[in-house]
Amino acid sequence: MRLVSALFVAAAALLSAPASAQLIDVPGRAAPPATTDKENLWLLDLSDGGRVTIWLRPDVAPNMVERIKTLTRRKFYDGVPFHRVIEGFMAQGGDPKGDGTGGSELPDLAKEFNYLPHVRGAVSAAREGAPEQATQEQKDKAEGSANSQFFIMFAPRLSLDQKYTVFGRVIDGMQYVDAIQRGEPPEAPTTIVRAYIAADNPPPYTAPAPAPAVMVAPETLPPGPGRQVPPAK
Repeated sequence: MRLVSALFVAAAALLSAPASAQLIDVPGRAAPPATTDKENLWLLDLSDGGRVTIWLRPDVAPNMVERIKTLTRRKFYDGVPFHRVIEGFMAQGGDPKGDGTGGSELPDLAKEFNYLPHVRGAVSAAREGAPEQATQEQKDKAEGSANSQFFIMFAPRLSLDQKYTVFGRVIDGMQYVDAIQRGEPPEAPTTIVRAYIAADNPPPYTAPAPAPAVMVAPETLPPGPGRQVPPAK
């Protein structure tokens, strides 16, 4: 019983530990980049008040990582909302149309399913779903439909493993991910103000300017009971 408890505690610690604490060399696997490698750090400045740092994993999903870098450097993600945000599950963004049907003009990418799990902070490529009774052709088409959209996990959902391409993990700023407005779509969606690759020497995070106050002309109130309106001069 003690052995089972110890294994459970160890597994829980692994799932919740920072990504930087999980660099383990495994024979036969490509080595991941260092968590300090700026070419593989994706920075998202969110409208909810902070910067999120995502460690990209080209060792397991080179095509999706390259797509993220390309679109980021084209400023594709700037101003794009998180359009589907489910409490206890994930926050999905990357669609300039803001309704889940959009993407970039670049071609869709083949699946790069890998061993990385869908744990808290994991960043995975969104794609089309297949019908419940889908043919193999329909499944293949859906699995190869990743383009620009992605989602960030609020909590583990291991049932998604080997069904979606995990290509990164949040290593700083998870509190700003947790603050993303919920909804499908949210009434006032959180947006990506700016996205950067850290190697491009971005400026420090700057909070978005507050919306200007709307000035409303004062209303003229009707006279109270028993009062006369003074004549205009």
